[in-house]
Amino acid sequence: MNAALTPPQLFVRTVTLPDHTTSLVHRLPADSPLAWLTGDEGVVGWGQAARLDLDGAPATAEPTDTTRFTEAARWMNALVERAQVHDEVGRPGTGPVAFGTFAFSPASPGSALVVPRVLLGRRDGRTWLTTVTDTPGTHPRPNQALAPTPAPRPVGPLSWNTGSLTGQQWTAAVAGTVERIRAGHLDKAVLARDTLARADSPIDVRTLLERLRTRFPNCFTFSVDGMVGATPELLLRREGDQLSSLVLAGTRPRDEDPERDRLLAEELMASAKDVDEHRLAVDSLRTALKPLTEELDVPERPRLLALANVQHLATPAHARPAPGVSALDAVAALHPTAAVGGTPTAAAMRLIDEVEGMDRGGYAGPVGWMDGAGNAEWGIALRCARVEGASARLFAGGGIVSRSEPHAELAETESKFRVMREALTDPA
Repeated sequence: MNAALTPPQLFVRTVTLPDHTTSLVHRLPADSPLAWLTGDEGVVGWGQAARLDLDGAPATAEPTDTTRFTEAARWMNALVERAQVHDEVGRPGTGPVAFGTFAFSPASPGSALVVPRVLLGRRDGRTWLTTVTDTPGTHPRPNQALAPTPAPRPVGPLSWNTGSLTGQQWTAAVAGTVERIRAGHLDKAVLARDTLARADSPIDVRTLLERLRTRFPNCFTFSVDGMVGATPELLLRREGDQLSSLVLAGTRPRDEDPERDRLLAEELMASAKDVDEHRLAVDSLRTALKPLTEELDVPERPRLLALANVQHLATPAHARPAPGVSALDAVAALHPTAAVGGTPTAAAMRLIDEVEGMDRGGYAGPVGWMDGAGNAEWGIALRCARVEGASARLFAGGGIVSRSEPHAELAETESKFRVMREALTDPA
């Protein structure tokens, strides 16, 4: 391994804590919090015991290049091999754990793995504490590791600015993409846009996390190296010898009126445009996972997934990986899914780079965690923002197919922006 990518030797201890009902977010310090939460459960961490930063691939690299994933897997394997671990709990998310974020495009910098100094986890009524040190016998006591932290701060007043493209420019890009699809150059492309928010003082990420996890308890609320959001899309979960994934493609807003909400759901389920878009995403997953698995179960028809702000066509998938296949192997094969890139993948990625007018960074890339035993949860970084100091850059996108209508696609992105807009907005 390149010496610059060699991880340090770490000493890891995981102990059981008495279960409590305090939000895990309330245990986090304000500085660079790490989090992966579903409602009241999940893992949070702080401090840096080890870190891997990966540069983007050369501009000449193929748009489907997976080097960043293989380098990350090699680094994590070396870290686990060198670590001395005492784990009293032995569950997914205990022992050495790395939080990760990967850039959407192989050419973009910003992919990173972070092993926190302190990790607090909760699942199925059990709570645990992991501490990581550089020398043996120096682990802090639980009451030292869990010192009281200041309360999260309100965000305060915000100013909003147009992102990389205006609404008119973006709808023109959508129209041009529809023309290319109808001409047979590709089947689908997912186009994204951004918008910018600025506060008067640094944004307290813990405030966003608490608002997101309580408003979207069935989503995966995350904070990893500046990427913050609540994604409904599980790219991959591994627990032991079981893999699972959830494909989302095809969207309608929710409505406060129950009858109107029901009609929107029926319209989505009957929409040829959305069903076609969803089918392409499911086919993409099936093609990517089949060579890596011994068993693969993918339902033929999608179901409806209703969230607080939108509803999606959804298809869950379950698999048993072939011997030697790791979670990151599967992530590398799956990314980018047709739900965030398009079909065919390489053609869609080139079109995105050409017409979006921005670098997505970690948006629509894999985000999540993995432990030393091979367990992992990786989502797709959607309904999210890049938070740096007092600035937040919000992202939203939509799948473009031959039946897409540009202004309807623009409206869909506005619905998706609402998640982070509301998280950033203090109550009146």
